[in-house]
Amino acid sequence: MSIANQRSFILEGNIGAGKSTFLSLIEKELPVQVVYEPHRKWQDVGPGENLLDLFYKDTKRWAYTFQSYAFITRVIEQQEKAKHNPYSVQVLERSVYSDRYCFAKNCFEMGTLSSLEWKLYRDWFEWLVSSYAARPAGFIYLRTDPEICYQRLSKRSRVEEGGVPLEYLSSLHEKHEAWPIKKEGIAHYLEDTPVLVLDCNLEFEANKEQMRNHINAIQAFI
Repeated sequence: MSIANQRSFILEGNIGAGKSTFLSLIEKELPVQVVYEPHRKWQDVGPGENLLDLFYKDTKRWAYTFQSYAFITRVIEQQEKAKHNPYSVQVLERSVYSDRYCFAKNCFEMGTLSSLEWKLYRDWFEWLVSSYAARPAGFIYLRTDPEICYQRLSKRSRVEEGGVPLEYLSSLHEKHEAWPIKKEGIAHYLEDTPVLVLDCNLEFEANKEQMRNHINAIQAFI
């Protein structure tokens, strides 16, 4: 399938919302190419270099480095996968937009990105998105209460996420509600991008009826 003829839909949601689990189920049920977050690139930048772990352990030192590398690797991953996509649709796990409007913005407001770093990040972002990132056909937002996300993080026990506090998840939740739902401060070309909101507070992996309802909603949305 030609890259120019492909449409991309982006699955957004807080840490612990269930995105990876959700995508694995979508991959089995729908004729789409699923593109996961490039976690391995973040965890293995070089011999013994885990940038994701460094970010969580010393956010102020590594926030700018990680956020910059995150959005670059997202674009690379999406483009490389698109070259070998047998379908007309991609579904991406998160995007450069949540990087910008949620995670990087949150770092700036927390003080772990300086004013200068925030300015540099936004300059890089505008250039990269305008030059290389495909415009999304729609966003699929897995709306999940931060308390539920916190419980799920505790269960899955990823090493890098061991110290993620509830306050951080609550702040990220507010950012997710602000940009795709309320359209606050986003680029004009995203204002009319449709958004499908799915309530994911309930566990859906083992609930066949719940999962079927979500899949049907996504199928109709796409």
